[in-house]
Amino acid sequence: MPMLSSESPFLERLTGALGAASLRTAPEDQAKYLHDWRDRHHGRALCVALPRHVHEVAAVLALCSEFSVPVFPQGGNTSVCGGSVPSEDGRGIVLSLERLNKIREVNPGNNSITVEAGCVLAAIQAAAKEADRFFPLSLGAEGSCQIGGNIATNAGGTSVVRYGNTRDLVLGLEAVLPDGRIWSGLRTLRKDNSGYDLKNLFIGSEGTLGVVTAATLKLFPLAPTTVTAMFALDDIDQTVALGARLQKKFPGELVGLELMSLSETEIVLRHIPGSACPLATKGQWQLIVELTSSAAAEAVIEELNATVGELVEAGIVLDAVIASTDKQREKIWHLRHNVTEANKREGMGLTHDIAVPVYKIPEFVKAAQAMLAREYRGVEVVIVGHVGDGNLHYIVMHTHEAWQGTPDKTAYQARLAHALYDIAIPMGGTFSAEHGIGSLHLHEMAKYKDPVEIGLMWQVKHMLDPRGIMNPGRVLPPA
Repeated sequence: MPMLSSESPFLERLTGALGAASLRTAPEDQAKYLHDWRDRHHGRALCVALPRHVHEVAAVLALCSEFSVPVFPQGGNTSVCGGSVPSEDGRGIVLSLERLNKIREVNPGNNSITVEAGCVLAAIQAAAKEADRFFPLSLGAEGSCQIGGNIATNAGGTSVVRYGNTRDLVLGLEAVLPDGRIWSGLRTLRKDNSGYDLKNLFIGSEGTLGVVTAATLKLFPLAPTTVTAMFALDDIDQTVALGARLQKKFPGELVGLELMSLSETEIVLRHIPGSACPLATKGQWQLIVELTSSAAAEAVIEELNATVGELVEAGIVLDAVIASTDKQREKIWHLRHNVTEANKREGMGLTHDIAVPVYKIPEFVKAAQAMLAREYRGVEVVIVGHVGDGNLHYIVMHTHEAWQGTPDKTAYQARLAHALYDIAIPMGGTFSAEHGIGSLHLHEMAKYKDPVEIGLMWQVKHMLDPRGIMNPGRVLPPA
C-alpha cells in the first residue's frame, strides 16, 4: 500500500482543502470503510475523505482529477455487489458522503423533499411522515443505507409495484463532476422538457460518472388506511396468479407484493430474535400484501377477504392473516426486512438478483430447480422477491462448513450464476434487477449485454470522466 507522508503533495493539498480532522489515514481509522457489511469484498485506500458540504466534495474531486487519483464514492456501504468498496491496489481514496446528511427542505405544498446524499433512508421517511407525507422507497437496509447510494444504484425495494424504482422518485439532483465542477440540478418540476434529462445519467451509474451530493425527491399524500396481509400457498403458479388477481382488484392501491419461500421464512425465524410467523399453516410460499387507500380500513379488508375468499375455500390459499394493528403489521414486515441478515447467519448464500417478466416467474423457478437438482445436489434454494415486478433474489444456500470445503470458490460461483442467468436471459430476464453491477457482475456485463450498448456507456464515461478516476473497475467491463 502506498505510504503517505506530510510531504506528499496530494495529501498536503487534500489536508489543506478539508482539514486533518476530515481525513482518515491510519489503518484502524479506515477499517470500516474498506469492506462491505457482509465482509465479502475488501480493498485498500490512500485515505478516507469525509467532506462536510458540496464545495468540499468539489475540492476533493478537483484534486483527484489533477493528480489522477481514483475516487471510490461511498454511502452507507450496504452494497452486495462490491460497488462501494475500494479496489485492492490501494491507489485511490474512499470518498464518504456520511457527513452530507442534512434535510435541506420539506415542501408539503409541492410534495417534495430536498436532502443531501448522506441522509439515511429511514430519516427521510420520518421527515416526510412528520410533514404528513409519504416517501415510498423502502428496503431492508433502510436504517443504514443512504439516499446517495440508493440513487447511485437505482434501488428498488418493496413499493416498486406502485411507485417505481428510485429513478421514478427523483425530481432533481445536485452532483459534482469528476473535474470538480458542480451541477446544480435540484429542480422540483414534474414537467420540464427543456433539453436532455441529465439526472438520469447519474441515477444507476454507481458513482462512475460523478458524485451525487443532494437530491429533490417526490413525496406523496399520507394515505389514511394501510392494510397488510400475509397468505400461505403451496403452488408457485397460484401464488403469482394471486398477485395478478390482487393487482387487478386494487389498481392504484396495491403497494407491496412480496414473495418468500418457506426455506427463507424458516431461516429468518431461526436467526432473528423477535421473529414470528402469524400463519398457522405456512405453505411452501408466503405472499405479503400491502394496500393503501383513502377508504376506511373495514371496507378495504372486506374487499380483500372477498377477493381471496373463494381461493381459501378451494384450498389454494392455505392460510391468511390480515394485520389488525400496527404492531401486527410490523411483525409481518419484520420477517421480510430481515432476510439478508438472517441469510448471513445461516450460511454462505450465493445471491442472484434476477428478474423475469412476472408471468414467467413459475417457469423460471421450476427450470432453475430442475437444473440445481441435476448439477448442484445438496444445496438449499432460498427465494425472496418482489413478485409484482418479476424480481427474484434467488439464493443458493451453503452451510459455512460446506462452503469452506468448496474448491476454487470463484469459478464455482461464476459457473452457478451463469447456469441460472442462462435460464433467465432467454425468458427476457436480467442478471441484475436492483442490486447494481459493482465489481461483482463485470463478467455478466461482458457476456450478456449488447456490445453496442456497452460501447455507448463507455462513450458517456469517457466524455464525463476522461481520466477514468470515478469508481474504476465498477459497472463497465474492460473496453
